[in-house]
Amino acid sequence: MYPKVYVYLERIYENARYLNNLCNNYGVNIVGVTKVVCAEPHIAQTFVDSGISILGDSRIQNIKNMIDNGIKAEYMLLRIPMLSELDNVVRFVDYTLISELKTARTLGEVSKFFNKKTKVIYMVDIGDLREGVWFDNAVSEVSEALNIKGIEVVGIGTNLGCFGGVIPSKDNMQKLLDIKSKIEKNTGIILSVVSGGTSATLPLIEDKNLPKGINQFRLGESIICGTDATNRRIVPGTRQDAIVLEAEIVEIKEKPSVPYGKIGHDAFGRKPSFIDQGMRLKGILAVGEQDISPSTTYPLDDKDIEVLHASSDHMIIDLTKSKFKYKVGDKIRFTLGYSSVLRAFTSSYVEKVIL
Repeated sequence: MYPKVYVYLERIYENARYLNNLCNNYGVNIVGVTKVVCAEPHIAQTFVDSGISILGDSRIQNIKNMIDNGIKAEYMLLRIPMLSELDNVVRFVDYTLISELKTARTLGEVSKFFNKKTKVIYMVDIGDLREGVWFDNAVSEVSEALNIKGIEVVGIGTNLGCFGGVIPSKDNMQKLLDIKSKIEKNTGIILSVVSGGTSATLPLIEDKNLPKGINQFRLGESIICGTDATNRRIVPGTRQDAIVLEAEIVEIKEKPSVPYGKIGHDAFGRKPSFIDQGMRLKGILAVGEQDISPSTTYPLDDKDIEVLHASSDHMIIDLTKSKFKYKVGDKIRFTLGYSSVLRAFTSSYVEKVIL
């Protein structure tokens, strides 16, 4: 059945191995982030085979699935946990990202019940406005968390780019290190981990601008897609064809380039805009927003195809400039950016082919 995504494990391995070596040479350990592929076990094992020893995911279900599939690694829960799932956090997770004292205290109590000591990385918001204690309050709050029984706060971390689009820089990484130093001075406890972010932080290593002391990155997009959405770039030294979508044409017709009638909003509440280019040869593929994001779906073999738009189940492409004579039933291949990979692996309507 179509659509399909083809998963090229050797290409993922190449990306993971390259980035692991790049970061390790700079004193940075990688957490391999599996959430974008819903922790598909073959891909998770490929991460481990490349030398990555910690796998990170946002959902306990995915972590449990990797454990059940025999993936030998340490596991990090990336999304700050719900109070209602702390039993499973203690049972299945080695490292947990935390941003609330109430959660930390409850996790400590649950950990003691299971006779365990859960490792915690306390998240600090240094400007992106997603999770974390605001940086002005970080020293006092993390210092308090260090006294909670049943957990071990092994370090601090931050997230940049994912909500506010804030780009990691030498200055905001140094701010995180300064907070670490103040916490250590305040408590006398050494923090062994400073988790400096995601694929968006890689340029600081490439440009040799990463302050010494940042020693962990959480990488998923750069390994799977070879891209960095925050900085809108291809990551040097990586492949972008590790995941390939193949979709089938269900209609080809010549139609105007501008809709006929008063323009309102589309099915997703967006108001589309159009440029009048006269009549165009348009194709419809049996794939849509439920499966991919059209803005991060890129023609692989025929660069003259233009992706125009998509509804939930149809993606519209412009074939006018193509040198190929397509017909209904033909298949077209695409490489995928982060948001499209996320949707494709989440969608049960997209067949996953492991190669």
